[in-house]
Amino acid sequence: MKSTKAEANGYKYGRILLKLSGEAINGENGIIDFELLDRIAETLIKISADGVETAVIFGAGNIWRGRSGGDMDRVTADRMGMLATCINCLAAKDAIIRKGGDAVVFTSTPMMPYAEYYSTDRAKAALREGKIVLFAGGSGCPYFSTDTAGILRAAEIGADVFLLAKNVDGIYDSDPKKNPSAVRFETVSYAEMMKLGLKGIDLTASAFGADFGPDAFAFRLADTDDIVKAVKGMCDGTVITSNN
Repeated sequence: MKSTKAEANGYKYGRILLKLSGEAINGENGIIDFELLDRIAETLIKISADGVETAVIFGAGNIWRGRSGGDMDRVTADRMGMLATCINCLAAKDAIIRKGGDAVVFTSTPMMPYAEYYSTDRAKAALREGKIVLFAGGSGCPYFSTDTAGILRAAEIGADVFLLAKNVDGIYDSDPKKNPSAVRFETVSYAEMMKLGLKGIDLTASAFGADFGPDAFAFRLADTDDIVKAVKGMCDGTVITSNN
């Protein structure tokens, strides 16, 4: 659903959902690198002002991962992780507002007064109003990753693309950090991701994407300007296609 304004400003996509891992904003001396988060906020404000309807979903690896719970009950451990994503989203909202933008946090379970309870209609309305939409709490269900929650929300809001900001520049046939001969895919389908056991996103997210989409684009987040380049279709990465 490319908007006229976004297209006029050179963007490939008019409505996006960007996944940022907790590690992407991890600070050396604390759970959040606030200077980096401010730069990310400025970038999100820029693309939003340029006409791109912008949604973001955060992971929580900088604070807590459910699988870090050891002998804890898995449901409890995952709920802790979902709560941790809310901390990241509230920090991002604060950064966006301080930098002159407008943002709203939607949570997968009722969490007033900290955030608004998610509904597709409210999220779409906020996007149309030019607000940056931040999705917190994952899907609200244990056992499901932020990858799965992200592609679910991307499909629900009708995003043109699910952007995956990673620490490598796309999807490879093996770990490029361990195998210097690893080959990057320019394009790969969700079905091929599952068949080949590729690790770019988890299996459940790939299965959902194969049936319902949207396409995804995996790219390396080395600088916040890489987000702009990804939305414009001007950076290296891997397009992950659905069966739609």
